[in-house]
Amino acid sequence: MGELRDWRPFVYGGMASIMAEFGTFPIDTTKTRLQIQGQKIDRSHAELRYRGMVDAFVKISRQEGVKALYSGIWPAVLRQATYGTIKFGTYYTLKKVATDRGLLLDKAGNESVWCNAACATMAGAISSAIANPTDVLKVRMQVHGKGTSDVGLMRCFREIYIHEGVRGLWRGVGPTAQRAAVIAAVELPVYDFCKLHLMETFGDQVANHFISSFIASLGSAVASTPIDVIRTRLMNQRHVHQLQHSISPATTGTSPPHRLFYTGSVDCAVQTVRNEGFRALYKGFIPTWVRMGPWNIIFFITYEQLKQFY
Repeated sequence: MGELRDWRPFVYGGMASIMAEFGTFPIDTTKTRLQIQGQKIDRSHAELRYRGMVDAFVKISRQEGVKALYSGIWPAVLRQATYGTIKFGTYYTLKKVATDRGLLLDKAGNESVWCNAACATMAGAISSAIANPTDVLKVRMQVHGKGTSDVGLMRCFREIYIHEGVRGLWRGVGPTAQRAAVIAAVELPVYDFCKLHLMETFGDQVANHFISSFIASLGSAVASTPIDVIRTRLMNQRHVHQLQHSISPATTGTSPPHRLFYTGSVDCAVQTVRNEGFRALYKGFIPTWVRMGPWNIIFFITYEQLKQFY
């Protein structure tokens, strides 16, 4: 039981996640902006302001300042401190439990792909659901931009709580958990698989960790981008839970303040494809992959180096 209470995978996973987040966050901001734009159903985001990742990076820097690329960094760090810690710690703990019970390794010592994926899926879904409020704060701050001083963490939290209630902090929790489960189910087993098979060539060295993490990032980007687009759009939409009776929608010519553009994940996916085409589900794919590559490389190399202290 003492081994199951080992705190090191949790702490090292959280530390490595935070390091990776700082190194790749501007790319994540461009991804969020690309995923939000072009929504014909939402006039505030109907305009196609950016042609791609590089164009978004340049325009945000010029129009809003370089600081805007780090809008939402603190909730992102807070997210990694919770999500990253729980995800990777739980994953490696579940793998140890499965190994001790003879479920993970076969007689030849090879890991079961399905058992490995199941451990990763559970870890990803649980951790992302717990950390969802920090993800909502990050997305809202990234979309607003203009630097973290204009829309601080506490102000953003307060506005969501006042106008949308506690439920507003768990907006998009369904696709968030699904995305995290998909990423974990692809990324972690692929990394472990590649690392194991590259051991004879590179050994347990940085070169092995670099190649394995880069391969894992491609698979997770392809599998998770459609869910990520849906998740981002659901998190960004606002829902006022208290009707302002002093303002009549009939006199203002606007829709009631409690109206949502998307009622859920399926509705968001259907309306996105119907209004913008299937390719809209892969908006932000390039920055997603470009970010996941360095993110995984920084994370796994940092994690493997921290493991040397075991």
